[in-house]
Amino acid sequence: MKKIVIANWKMNPQSLREAEDLFKNVKKKSSKLKKVKIIICPPAVYIERLRKLSEKTNTTFLGAQDCFYREYGAWTGKLSPKMLRNVGADFVILGHSELKSLGDTYDDINIKVKLALKNKLTPIICVGEENRDNQGTYFSMIEKQILSALSGVGSQFSDKIIIAYEPIWAVGKDAKKIISPEELIQIVIFIKKILADKYGVEKIKKINILYGGSVNFRNVEELIQKSGVNGFLIGRDSLVYKNFNNILDIIENS
Repeated sequence: MKKIVIANWKMNPQSLREAEDLFKNVKKKSSKLKKVKIIICPPAVYIERLRKLSEKTNTTFLGAQDCFYREYGAWTGKLSPKMLRNVGADFVILGHSELKSLGDTYDDINIKVKLALKNKLTPIICVGEENRDNQGTYFSMIEKQILSALSGVGSQFSDKIIIAYEPIWAVGKDAKKIISPEELIQIVIFIKKILADKYGVEKIKKINILYGGSVNFRNVEELIQKSGVNGFLIGRDSLVYKNFNNILDIIENS
């Protein structure tokens, strides 16, 4: 199974020209990779144009950063999963901590997951605790997030979902600390147990578990080799193509 690297560009870059240049640099690198699958998640306004620049390869795909929890209707400013699929998205990030902070609920995320699957978008489901405590209550929070997101999602879809563990305390320039491989592998094992209890041991073999949280070219080698994750969700360094390409090279050769 190929490693997966997701680039979440968030609200960047500010022009289509910059988005095209960044995408072309990543696409050029992707053509040399055999062990890594890249998913670029730009602002939705760029997806259709970037799809036209891309070739249908097995290394580079496009995703959206979110979708709305309704398929159609009078919802000003919102984008349905079908719209995103029609302009070229194959994946969609759901439940990101930044959107939860703006009001996304567990019920909203669950509806989005189901609509994404219905419209043949692979959901990238973000989970993760805000803080860690010595009592380990964050484990129950992670379990609740996963089971809520997958409520009513049957085993026939188990190979069509991605789980991205992104602890809020380790995200961004204000991160309190960097996660260690030992801490991360503990979470990976825990997530696999939750999924195995829901779908069975055989079914979870095709579910990719990724990590996001201050990933860069300095720590990615140790994380990919020792933590048990199958790839990464990268924000800041995905916007600097030299850093991003360094990360891709390290994963490809690990």
